[in-house]
Amino acid sequence: MTGTLLPIPLPRLPDAAEAVPARYREETMAGQLAETIDLASHLAITHVVVAVAVMTFFWDVASHRYLVSLVAAVTIFSGLLPAIGWVGRHRQAWLPGLGVRTKAVRILILGLGLAWSTMPFVLFGPSGVDHRMLVVAITAGLIATAFVLNGIPHLAICFCVPLVVGSFLALVLTGEQASFLLAVLLAIYAAFVLASVRRMTRLSTERILDRVRVFHQNETIGLLLHEFEANTSDWLWETDAAGTLQHVSERMAEVSGIAMADLLHAPFDRLLRSGRPDAPLGDGGRELIALTRSATAFRDHVVEIPGPDGPRWWRLSGKPTYDRDGSFVGVRGVGSDITATRRSEDRIAYLASYDSLTCLANRALFGLQAGAECERAGRVNEPCALLYMDLDGFKIVNDTFGHNIGDRLLQQVARRLRTAVDTGELVARLGGDEFAILHRRITDDAAVGLAERLIAIVSAPYVIDGIQVEIGASVGIGMTPRDAVEPESLMGKADLALYHAKSSGKGRVSMFEPTLERAMRTRRDLETDLKAAIAQGELDLHYQPLVNLRTGRVDSFEALLRWSTPARGVISPADFVPVAEACGLISAIGRWVLGRACAEAVRWPAATRIAVNISPSHFRHSDLLQDVVDALSASGLDPRRLELEITESIFFEMNAAIASNLRELRALGVRIALDDFGTGYSSLSYLIRFPVDKIKIDRSFIKDMNTRHECLAIIEAILTLARKLSIRVTAEGVESVEQAIMLQARRCDDIQGFLFSPARPAGEVPLLLEMLPMRFHAIFPVQAREPGREIEDAHARLSA
Repeated sequence: MTGTLLPIPLPRLPDAAEAVPARYREETMAGQLAETIDLASHLAITHVVVAVAVMTFFWDVASHRYLVSLVAAVTIFSGLLPAIGWVGRHRQAWLPGLGVRTKAVRILILGLGLAWSTMPFVLFGPSGVDHRMLVVAITAGLIATAFVLNGIPHLAICFCVPLVVGSFLALVLTGEQASFLLAVLLAIYAAFVLASVRRMTRLSTERILDRVRVFHQNETIGLLLHEFEANTSDWLWETDAAGTLQHVSERMAEVSGIAMADLLHAPFDRLLRSGRPDAPLGDGGRELIALTRSATAFRDHVVEIPGPDGPRWWRLSGKPTYDRDGSFVGVRGVGSDITATRRSEDRIAYLASYDSLTCLANRALFGLQAGAECERAGRVNEPCALLYMDLDGFKIVNDTFGHNIGDRLLQQVARRLRTAVDTGELVARLGGDEFAILHRRITDDAAVGLAERLIAIVSAPYVIDGIQVEIGASVGIGMTPRDAVEPESLMGKADLALYHAKSSGKGRVSMFEPTLERAMRTRRDLETDLKAAIAQGELDLHYQPLVNLRTGRVDSFEALLRWSTPARGVISPADFVPVAEACGLISAIGRWVLGRACAEAVRWPAATRIAVNISPSHFRHSDLLQDVVDALSASGLDPRRLELEITESIFFEMNAAIASNLRELRALGVRIALDDFGTGYSSLSYLIRFPVDKIKIDRSFIKDMNTRHECLAIIEAILTLARKLSIRVTAEGVESVEQAIMLQARRCDDIQGFLFSPARPAGEVPLLLEMLPMRFHAIFPVQAREPGREIEDAHARLSA
């Protein structure tokens, strides 16, 4: 610590002072006083400025002699405080005179407090109300400067007590009730300041004590390090001019595994052979022997030493020694066993090129090998295939059974790939569930055949800890030099082919074609336009009615997204929704749809609900619940009127976030509908664990229900199941009267389709609410008709 002083001789430390070990107490107190004096310059400036200000304000009111004396006294007492600190430049200089300097500081602080205590007595008498209030305010401010004296509480007391007593008496002696109240408040304020200073002192003591302890600990560590250096694990060695060992230490004998007696006067190469004459010397050992015999200095020369548990590595340094005549007499040096370090370096080097989980080449090594193969293939015009593989369904296994099962599954996949690929061809794990194979001298047909064989091998069932799991794989193929001659470009072409394979239904193989690149550019342009459309408000919602088959009333409308641009015209959701999913815009779009649909539904009759499709990626997001709450709050829509449509894939990818969203939404009162039921996972167990409010039968079943009895059987099964579980059912894609009558006969709850109306703009909703019940009753009269006449009559009424 530089240029400091320390207060109070050796007063008791505040509160926990006894907890300070005796050997640290004096240094701790010295540190406290030093920190206080370090702040003395700020204290001095503040007090002098305040004194000058008092003289200025009261020059026309009070005695000039007193005001000048006050400024002089404050300047002397506060100015001498930093002067005491300048005496010593280091903390060690404080220790001999700590008591003397402490007394000096205490006297100066007390004098400063007494000087200020005269101010209320002298200035209250000739002053008016405004000037008296100014005196009280200045006094309160001066009391606050006690925080600067928090190093030692006695100093704060020495300053505050005279000032508070003087102010209190001056206020009380006025005889005014208001002044008496001010005196009491000032005393309370001073007590609070002193209590705060006391607490700050305790914290300061703990901090300074920690610093003192660290200083002593550093000294101890320094001594231990010095002792360690004196007893290091390295060893000294020495040879004579003939190359025989002249100095042998216990450490040398220990690391070599040879007795000290056997090493002494033994040839130096015996040490390097670990005492086995038949053990070969590596290049490093032979070079080291040559250096010792040629009287050449060397440093950090690494040699490999044979050992019973595998090779070890030593690092040796040495320099030649000469006698008084300048004749070479041998070599002296130091050696150390760096086996642990070398093995760590080898491990690091291995991890830099290989995947630690599967022991396959990693992305870095694969990139280097791909670059070499691209260069070779381009030079000799010999094809090389890059097969880019992505596992289908791995994430579900990983989420369902845990990362341990997922990791072991990846290990088994790696073993199958290594076995299936020809020796000498490179198999790599690029990260996650992505693998790549680099195969030389292969044709297009052979590459496709290899990919199909790998998909079949990877797709075979796995058994891990008694659990049978199944996954699939998709493969994209890029060929060099035909498709690309740079490894990054070749990887990009294979990636495009993989994307095409997965979008074609997974479990597929796709060769790169230039059309894929054009399709990707088109997709990127669409992504750019979609971002602009969101920003510029080009998206819109249309609403398709769901008609109750019992009452003919419109129970709800489904909000369907529409996008129309001047340049592209109307863009189908089938084209832009997958793009939004891929580029991460789907949650933002879903948030907008929720807000817009809820705001529109508030204008409808209270019994009419709004249905909004939620994408799987948005539903998996933890912010979905907040998005729904925000949309409901902003619109004022009753949560019971909002229906969220989700797909069956949600249940297939069930995790904690999805389950939480389902429970919270149901608790909020929001209804859950299962869209496109029957086309995906269709797990009945999830209908029990996470019951939904509605099932929507996919249009693919409705379309063929008149002609295929299988479709009708599936529809009847779904309707029966839903009734047993008290779940409403909506049939999608109803376009004919025949379909509507068949569904009504089987007690389907609602129908949706072009029979009643396609999706229409929001402005047409009131008209739909009015007209559709009439259209319904034209198809379904109140009185039952003769069998066989119902459909014919319905057609006649519609024609009329």
